[in-house]
Amino acid sequence: MATEYDPRIGDWYKNVHGDTFEIVAIDRDDGTLEIQYFDGTIEELELDTWQELSVEPAEPPEDWSGSLDIDREDYGVDLDQCAGSALWANPLDRIDYED
Repeated sequence: MATEYDPRIGDWYKNVHGDTFEIVAIDRDDGTLEIQYFDGTIEELELDTWQELSVEPAEPPEDWSGSLDIDREDYGVDLDQCAGSALWANPLDRIDYED
């Protein structure tokens, strides 16, 4: 079954094998697109091949670490406890307040 979805950068899909991937680049001049699987593997496809794939839209994974090849324990902090804390602060947010 051919896909009815037009590829858009940032959209996530699931193939017939259950693998999720994101569209990360489209080159309409070349007629290609690049997809990145959760584990970080990048694959280039012809746009014609995309039209023949059997895919369905998918939600992005909640755990963003798949492509980084690290385990949750390797983060060095408990991400669940530090959400909203100073660890996540952007130093540029306070640039106007510094002398």
